[in-house]
Amino acid sequence: MYNILHKYKSAFFFLIKLIIVGGAYYFISDKIRNNALLENTNFLSDLSRNILDNTSVLFILFLFTFFNWFLEIFKWKTLVSTIENISFFEASKQSLSSLTASLLTPNRIGEYGAKAIYYRKKERYKILFLNFLGNFNQMLVTLLFGVFGLSFLIRFLPTTIELSLLQIIGVFIIFAVIFLFSFHKTGKIYLNKIAGQLKSIGTKIHILNFNFSVLRYLVFSHQFYFLLFIFGADLDYFNAMPIIFTMYLFASLIPGFVVFDWLIKGSVAVSLFEVFHVNEVLILSVTSIMWLANFALPALIGSYFVLTFSKPASLELEENIIYS
Repeated sequence: MYNILHKYKSAFFFLIKLIIVGGAYYFISDKIRNNALLENTNFLSDLSRNILDNTSVLFILFLFTFFNWFLEIFKWKTLVSTIENISFFEASKQSLSSLTASLLTPNRIGEYGAKAIYYRKKERYKILFLNFLGNFNQMLVTLLFGVFGLSFLIRFLPTTIELSLLQIIGVFIIFAVIFLFSFHKTGKIYLNKIAGQLKSIGTKIHILNFNFSVLRYLVFSHQFYFLLFIFGADLDYFNAMPIIFTMYLFASLIPGFVVFDWLIKGSVAVSLFEVFHVNEVLILSVTSIMWLANFALPALIGSYFVLTFSKPASLELEENIIYS
């Protein structure tokens, strides 16, 4: 059985790559094709006038996207350095190809497997943990900024929304306490294992990981504000940023596929920005452009790395020994 699998593994592996890339292209094109906003003549004229026909604005928008992914790639390069030192280009391949693979899976789960496949079998558990650590830090930063934004914004929210939010937080705390008491011994074992993994990584890497997460968050949140400004939103910086922070907090708590990220953030953003009477079409325009710039474009670049992916010689040798 193993020999048969080994014999046809190249064809099977190529088929998997085609499915990933084909699925990514289909989902991206489908979201663009079925986005009614992109057929709106007013939106298209505003897009051309404010961005496409303005070289400076287009360049700044590209810089935001570049630094967003530069920081994410450098963060991954830093985390992986605990196993081996890889080049920035290699880290780019792993990060962008894993983004492409994650388009087909909920909550970017496919990202974990896509990165792990670049490494030897004995290293994959730690790669999964490092990827989790990078995502956890990004989520932690989103939570910290989000709580700050929410503490500012909650004064302007209707009373019903305030009560609902407090009820949700209260229920979450109750379930968390019940869980900790119910699985105290088991939880303690897992916590010790995680603590051991965290300790083995080193303080410097943890600090760099957190700092890269903060910088990346500031880049894409200010990219959102930059687009609000370009499209003429009547909202000053100190009111806009708390809303953006809160939007990312709420959107991150909603499970979903990356391809629906624009829809999730758009729905949340419209609900929050309408408190300040910001036009709904304007907000949907910004969230659509953010999705195209930060997910669709990098995923299309990543599709090239998926198609051209080949296992390192060390991995091929390891598998040949297993199958022989």
